[in-house]
Amino acid sequence: MLQHFDPNKDYGTPARVSENLITLEIDGVAVTVPEGTSVLRAAALVDINIPKLCASDNLDAFGSCRLCAVQIEGRRGYPASCTTPVDAGMKVVTQNEKIAKLRRNIMELYISDHPLDCLTCPSNGDCELQDMAGAVGLREVRYGFDGHNHLDAEKDLSNPYFSFDPSKCIVCSRCVRACEEVQGTFALTVDGRGFDSKIAAGQDDSFLNSDCVSCGACVQACPTSTLMENNVIEMGQPEHSVVTTCAYCGVGCSFKADMKGDQVIRMVPYKGGEANQGHSCVKGRFAFGYATHKDRIKTPMIRDSINEAWREVSWEEAIGFAAKRLKEVQATYGRESIGGITSSRCTNEETYLVQKLIRAGFGNNNTDTCARVCHSPTGYGLKTTLGESAGTQTFDSIKYTDTMLVIGANPTDAHPVFGSMMRRRLREGAQLIVADPRKIDLLKTPHLKDAIHLPLRPGTNVALVNSLAHTIMSEGLEDKAFIASRCDDKAFIKWQAFITEERNSPEAMQSITGVDAEDVRKAARVYANAGNGAIFYGLGVTEHSQGSTMVMGIANLALATGNIGREGVGVNPLRGQNNVQGSCDMGSFPHELPGYQHVADDEARGRFEAAWGVKLDDEPGLRIPNMFDAALAGSFKALYVQGEDIAQSDPNTQHVEAALKALDCVIVQDIFLNETAKFAHVLLPGSTFLEKNGTFTNAERRINRVRKVMPALAGKEDWEVTVALSNALGYEMNYNHPSEIMDEIASLTPSFTGVNYERLEELGSIQWPCNEQHPEGMPIMHVEDFPIGKGNLAITEYVATDERATRRFPLLLTTGRILSQYNVGAQTRRTENQTWHNEDVLELHPHDAEERGVNEGDWLGISSRAGQTVLRAVISERMQPGVVYTTFHHPGSGANVITTDSSDWATNCPEYKVTAVQVEKVTQPSEWQKNFEDFNNKQQDYLRKGRRSRSEEVGQ
Repeated sequence: MLQHFDPNKDYGTPARVSENLITLEIDGVAVTVPEGTSVLRAAALVDINIPKLCASDNLDAFGSCRLCAVQIEGRRGYPASCTTPVDAGMKVVTQNEKIAKLRRNIMELYISDHPLDCLTCPSNGDCELQDMAGAVGLREVRYGFDGHNHLDAEKDLSNPYFSFDPSKCIVCSRCVRACEEVQGTFALTVDGRGFDSKIAAGQDDSFLNSDCVSCGACVQACPTSTLMENNVIEMGQPEHSVVTTCAYCGVGCSFKADMKGDQVIRMVPYKGGEANQGHSCVKGRFAFGYATHKDRIKTPMIRDSINEAWREVSWEEAIGFAAKRLKEVQATYGRESIGGITSSRCTNEETYLVQKLIRAGFGNNNTDTCARVCHSPTGYGLKTTLGESAGTQTFDSIKYTDTMLVIGANPTDAHPVFGSMMRRRLREGAQLIVADPRKIDLLKTPHLKDAIHLPLRPGTNVALVNSLAHTIMSEGLEDKAFIASRCDDKAFIKWQAFITEERNSPEAMQSITGVDAEDVRKAARVYANAGNGAIFYGLGVTEHSQGSTMVMGIANLALATGNIGREGVGVNPLRGQNNVQGSCDMGSFPHELPGYQHVADDEARGRFEAAWGVKLDDEPGLRIPNMFDAALAGSFKALYVQGEDIAQSDPNTQHVEAALKALDCVIVQDIFLNETAKFAHVLLPGSTFLEKNGTFTNAERRINRVRKVMPALAGKEDWEVTVALSNALGYEMNYNHPSEIMDEIASLTPSFTGVNYERLEELGSIQWPCNEQHPEGMPIMHVEDFPIGKGNLAITEYVATDERATRRFPLLLTTGRILSQYNVGAQTRRTENQTWHNEDVLELHPHDAEERGVNEGDWLGISSRAGQTVLRAVISERMQPGVVYTTFHHPGSGANVITTDSSDWATNCPEYKVTAVQVEKVTQPSEWQKNFEDFNNKQQDYLRKGRRSRSEEVGQ
């Protein structure tokens, strides 16, 4: 039996898992494979390659093309090897004269209704139909093209990323099946019968107007050029590939960057990627054009004031200017007067260096990250209850989940590849519970069993989770054996007394949550009685004033029901950006060194001091909100920001803008002139994931390699910029490659002890902790015990948020993301993803719209105690009355102008998900939007002047 799996090879049908092994003979070769394996796959495993067209190893066997016909001793006819499972002692013949003739006849029929334009076809050189015609020895087509055919079928060019040419379609159904089985959208179908069969999107719509989500699964599945990337049509076939990791969401998909020289032709999901297993979404698959967009900052720039034009300068001058400014500020205002912000978009190595620069070079702990702004309650809550601040499972674990409880997350939009995995499991019969103010798309999964939707009011998460736990405990649904063996006795007794109080019952909480008590009890029973119950949550859990409390409540549920420590269960935070987990791991918080080691821990700090050669501060530094307040107070005067756009992503935008204007020196390192850079004095060009080496860590703690596929457009990778700045400040850093930085990380961070680039190349990826006890990582955490010994069930008292609906502000605004756009939109807005979402809108329920006389598309003024903005209205049944919703992908929308400075009690994570607002029809933009437009135009003009001036100098 073949031991090696080649991710670049298509084995025809999916792998089967079975303890029963079957031995058969194929063309005289003995093969041993798991029971249930197809003959086609068994042959491929020993490099006997049977021709095929309708088969692919990511799709269930279909058996329509008949090209994979074989002979089996003792059986009549020529069965399709893709649909024929192996039998013990079976003897298979894959090649003889009769089989060859049969295959040629089949192929001849296909080619008789196919254009013979191979030399000019965009898939020439990468066409399975062409390959199979050669493999079966087809040399002529006797039928001609005079009869009825499909050669004049009209192309569909509606999708901005790929074309559909039905004249080249062989109706193999691979695209339809990929849409159903892999993506789970069911956007495609075979329309008609017999000769009139054709592939149709929706009700014979264009691809753009159908339910297609442009994940690319159909394009990848197509064996001809029927579905073809526009890039390949325009630029030709790639000539080499590099495997790397997507820089969008926290799923951490692996891709093959298909290249022509240093030009990216396409991104193809890599089958060897453990997180995505060969699937993708519209962002990772197609939205990579921002990397070479005309807006890229390619030359360092400086200026003395934000009211001056930029001056393009050399790297040396820009770094020297920045270092001089930082030194001057510290000399005038003290050591604590400067700080820095790391980014969840950057690699582990880059993030590590920035916090090292701040601690060792700046001499303080004023380092923070956007990861705290979204998932710091995860760290606090899980550390308190389970002893480790990360998700417990692999994504693949979903295959064994019987009931999934999704709280405050919208996986099909924010984590679409994992959302597709969830949908597949739901089609297989798993039950779904969704706790969310909106009806998310997961509730509309085709072939879904009865799902439970708990449409709670924003801000009442803890009340809901307590009532779920109350039901479980009061009805005796807890896992007594697990609690007795794995949970702390004193903590459990105290928690049990608290949670069973009548005030935590679904009936008592109904008036608070707005959720029917019987629905809550039903959901609790379904989760507690599941063989394997898994909880998945997102920013709708953490971005609340009780975010940390809610995370503890979720962990309590898992502990009380024994849903920890095996496949198919667990507590699974869905991280928003590509390296949120890594940003936290690398010590981006003001109170924690890499590996979550507190700065006040003498032993841990001593290890870093010995390695870095400096004395480190043992007092926590400033968080981002503290930096803003100190800036306005005049004690904090300079900020270094790598890869983060705080002026757009942080709450209470006007407060953020005022703080940035109060700073004497703002250094921004990014790929575009983002909203924060408009307040900067130094703009250092950043590099995209395509231009660098390093690692990302995804939501399942999986460390993946990021591999450089093209030169850095500005000449430096991000880590090299940080090194240069540190050296200019007088703190020496010397690295030749990011692998050396990872070696340093491993030497100082217990959970990364066994991680290095050689090991990553060998294993493909590693899920930390990786150390002597777990040399290949730990896919499932807490199997036998917890880092704190016994699980700690925490008291989760519900405390109502201060941000509530009032007569002045009667509606509650909550925010989220949309599939086509990513975070602040700096990347996706510079791609064709704008086709789907070119502005942020406000969704509101028909009742609220009617009450205010609002029609679809009206301009609406949205006011809160923090500010006002204007968005276009979308009337939606997804909402519940009293709740409105928007996204924050477009800076001019001002979504965070209206979010307030309320935050989580433990971590300062902003309460983005609950803002009391009023909505009314208006006819013009808000005052902030007018000012934003003026300021933006001025800053863009300053950028143009700086570039023009440099061009004139070079010309002279």
